[in-house]
Amino acid sequence: MNRAAATGEVRGAQAAEAPLVSVVIPCFNAVAYVEATIESVLRQSWTALEVIVVDDKSTDATVQVVTAIAARDARVRLIELPRNHGAPAAPRNLGVAAARGEWIAFLDADDLWHPRKLELQLLALHERSAVMCSTQMRDFHDESEIVIEPPPARPHIELITLTTQLLKYRTPTSSIVARRELVQRHPFNEDLSYKAREDTDCFIRVHEEMPFSIKIAHPLVFYRQQANQISGNKWKMVGRHLAMLKKYRFKSGKGLGPMAYVYTFTHFAASIYLRLFRRML
Repeated sequence: MNRAAATGEVRGAQAAEAPLVSVVIPCFNAVAYVEATIESVLRQSWTALEVIVVDDKSTDATVQVVTAIAARDARVRLIELPRNHGAPAAPRNLGVAAARGEWIAFLDADDLWHPRKLELQLLALHERSAVMCSTQMRDFHDESEIVIEPPPARPHIELITLTTQLLKYRTPTSSIVARRELVQRHPFNEDLSYKAREDTDCFIRVHEEMPFSIKIAHPLVFYRQQANQISGNKWKMVGRHLAMLKKYRFKSGKGLGPMAYVYTFTHFAASIYLRLFRRML
């Protein structure tokens, strides 16, 4: 099937039986940003979607903001958790459990999406017969910095393998679209020692199951940089990353051994260039 035909099939399906995408947004005290985040989903050119916002017992007005959005758009659902879990792993897992879609997409409560993100990913997944797709992600501090660039007519597709994922985490969580069954088989680790690395651990395990995932080499996600982010303390993140890799066990039961140190070094060496100079992942 050529690209024009595939595009017509995917877009045309939206008027009939388009595959539903469930967008899972965990949030905690996100009142300043969550409305803009949800609106970036509701403005997607791919309209066959549901938005599952999982509130991790916020103490600000996050719940009220999301409730108001849900009142005017039936695609938005709010799940209020009875206690705070201290990390996004449990809210994400609960969102996946509640999802009705064939595909799961993840989005953090302060990040934003390009308006054609889901459309382009569903098309790429269809063309490549793949089960998981990520995209490039561009950093920003203020929304005035964001420039919505028209994607190329045929965006370059990269293949992400287990080895490339170990060398450098290449699948930003807010960019992921994956088959629901795949995500259900690999839930995020809710142990708080994995905090801020639960996504890295998850998508390494995912790549152990399949030969590759695909990545659209165009920034379709905008990552909001804030002073109080979990990932702000780089030395702490190095320690968390190394600890996660040292605990990692392949299906065979074998660990990474000394390669945990090598992969930690390659990951953060690449991060310095990508995040400081290109401001992109």
